Amino acid sequence: AVSQVAAHPDVRHEMVGRQREIMDQGDWVCDGRDIGSVVFPGAEVKVFLTASVDERARRRHAELVARGENVDLRAIRDDVERRDLADSSRASSPLVVADGATVVDTTGMGIDEVVSRIARMAREVTA
Repeated sequence: AVSQVAAHPDVRHEMVGRQREIMDQGDWVCDGRDIGSVVFPGAEVKVFLTASVDERARRRHAELVARGENVDLRAIRDDVERRDLADSSRASSPLVVADGATVVDTTGMGIDEVVSRIARMAREVTA
C-alpha cells in the first residue's frame, strides 16, 4: 500500500518535511525511492540500488517464506513490476535515478558485497 499512499502529493510533501527534520539531527544513512532525487538531492553520497525484477522477486519470496508465509513467486514478481510502474509514473516524487547517483546493480550480489561496495564509495567521497 506504500505506493498508493505515496502517490498523494500532500502525503509526499509532509513526509519529505519530516524526513528532512530527522536527517538534520546528525549523520544518517537513509533509503527510499525518492531520497536522492527529492528528499536529499544534495546528499554527499547517492546510490541507486537496482536488481532485475526476477532477482528482487526471488529475494522477497525467500524473505516471506523464511517468515513462514506461503506465497507464490509469480504473484510477487507481478507485484514488483506493478510497484515499479506505479512509482516511476506517479506525478509526485517519481522513482528516478537522482542526478549524481551511482547506479549499483545488485543482481547476483550478496548483502555483504553490496554493503562493502557502498561503504567504499562513502569512504572515497568523505576522505
